[in-house]
Formats: sequence, structure tokens, C-alpha cells
Amino acid sequence: MRIDRINVYTANLPVKAGTYRMASVDVKSLDSTLLEIVADDGLTGWGETCPVGPVYQPHHALGARAAIAEIAPGLIGSEIASIRLLAKRMDERLNGQGYAKAAFDIAFLDLLGQRLGVPVSTLLGGALTNSVPAYYSLIVGSPDETARIAADKVKAGYPRLQVKISGRNVEEDVATVHKVWEAVGYEARIAVDANRGLTVASAIHLDRLCQAIPFIFEQPCNTMDEVATLRGRVTHPVYLDENTEDQNAVLRAISLGIADGFGLKVTRLGGLTKMTAVRDLCAIRSLPHSCDDAWGGDIIAAACVHIASTVEPRRFEGAWIAQEYIEGHFDAKNPVIITQGHIAVPQLPGLGVKPELGMFGKPIAPYA
Repeated sequence: MRIDRINVYTANLPVKAGTYRMASVDVKSLDSTLLEIVADDGLTGWGETCPVGPVYQPHHALGARAAIAEIAPGLIGSEIASIRLLAKRMDERLNGQGYAKAAFDIAFLDLLGQRLGVPVSTLLGGALTNSVPAYYSLIVGSPDETARIAADKVKAGYPRLQVKISGRNVEEDVATVHKVWEAVGYEARIAVDANRGLTVASAIHLDRLCQAIPFIFEQPCNTMDEVATLRGRVTHPVYLDENTEDQNAVLRAISLGIADGFGLKVTRLGGLTKMTAVRDLCAIRSLPHSCDDAWGGDIIAAACVHIASTVEPRRFEGAWIAQEYIEGHFDAKNPVIITQGHIAVPQLPGLGVKPELGMFGKPIAPYA
């Protein structure tokens, strides 16, 4: 089975509630890039990458498409049986740009899974469960409103909540954490996510003013060096998210002992194949982590759920997908959906989702 042609599409994904607010950026609409890889036997595999604008990480939609333009022509005619060889060929075409290469990696696995008649989770080592817990992300908002939504989401079955903070007075962040705790207590695990927005001093201040509340402190400061200075100075476990820009960054954080866990993103790490290596590194050190992505539709969601299903449950912090925040699905027959705070693992061969024919219009860039 060889690559016959590659088509690139775009999809605009408006935020359902109007605005998704984080410490550094307010997002109203997302520009997703989709890859369709067509094999010479007629099978098609799909990949997706969808950065949250150009500020959240050093990733952006136009950059992804420029990277794809460098890579795609050199893959036409390649055999799909070896994912590692395809990764090598991508690296020979372009250095870095893992978030763009991730779309190829996801599509390759989708194709290979279909060819072998197995779900992608099998190619990643095998699912340990048929359903994975999700978590809900509460955007930066007023303390009372955030607490109200938190209580509603716990009633809806979510076992974990992520509370976005920062970009405002730290006392308002403190009030938000207290209000959420009063609203949900031990009914849900809580992660307080600053998205790199706090100074070291502010992170320590918030930690001490919320000392009695059990939560995970996710990416409180901008750099790994800043986070390292928090070791021994805060009482809450500290997880890294944005700093885990590649496999080496995760290895460095583990080696330095500065992370108690991670918020991992499939495309940021370069795809599912590379994320399996990070999953196994975390398993060696018994470090919990989530399986997420920045944004995206059913293709990204399916990728997240497949890798999530292979993580030992006691170390799994949940999967985040954008389903709650966007309208519709790429595959209406086999959508990836959250039901009572959990997501069923797709069982069909490959990713288990297939965009409806023609839904993205004509490709913006065809390669053959």
C-alpha cells in the first residue's frame, strides 16, 4: 500500500459559546487543517492539526500548511507499512514542526489500521478500556459563574474539572478556586490551570491562599526554569503542559524532577507515535498525565481517545476534546462524543471516523 495522493483542506470551527477565554488569548474561532492521504488501493486516512491561534504555542494554522507543503511532495509513492520510515522521510524534508507532522502521523495510522482491520489503539499497544474519562475546561470567568458551571458539569458526570485562571488580579483567581471547591468539593478532581500566566511570586501567593483546597497546579508559570523554582515552595502538585513542546522537553522535566504530572497534547508532541514514547516514559516514573490536543474536530478527538485508552487508568488524568465547544461533527454516523463525562473508544478499523464526502469542499492544496 503506497501513498497515491495527499489532499489538504481547512475547516472553520467557531466557538459555540462565543469566546473561549484563557490567560493569554481569547478564542472565537479556530482554523483547522485536515489531511486526506489516499493510498493506491483506494483507502483513505485522515489527519488533523488545529492550533489555538498563534499565541498559545509557537504553532499557527498558516505555519502548519506551509510545513505540509514542504513535506507532502516527498511522500508520494511511499510505502505505508513502516510508520518509522515515514517519520524519517518527513524529517529529511523538514526540520522540527512536529505539530504539522502530527497530522501525517495520525493519517498514516488511520490508513494502517484500516489495512490491518484493527483500531488505532491496537497499533499504539492496545486499549485497556472501552471508555475513557473526559474532563471539562472552565474558561477564565467570574468566581460565581465559574462555580455554577462547575457544579453543572459535575452533575453531568465529569469526574475532573480544569479551572482556567490568570490574566487578571490574582485575588480574583483565588476567589474562583475557593468558589469552585465550595460548589463541587470531592465530587470531582480539580486542576487549576494558569496557562503560563503567573509569575513565580503570584503562583506561591495563590498556592498559600488556597492551601486547604486539593488541586493540581497546571503550568503556573511561563518557562520550565520558573516552574523549577517552585519545587519545595508550593504545597500543590505541579503539572507541566505548554512547556512539553517535544519528547526531549518531557524527558528533561522528568530528569529534573520538576513535574508531578503532565497535560500532554498529541499534535504538540508530533503525533500519536511520539506520544506513545512519552506515555511509556511517564509509566516508568509513574507520572500521571492527560491525553488532549489544543483544539479540533472528530479526527483529533478520535486520536486523543485512542491514545488515552492505552494509558493505565490509575495514571490517567482524562481526555479533553473540543466537542462541548463546537457545533456538529465531521462524521455524523460515528461521532466522538462525551456521554456522562466519558468517551467511548472507537472500535472500527483505523481512527473509526471518516469525514462525510465533500464536507470540506475542494482541497486547498492537492499533491500527487
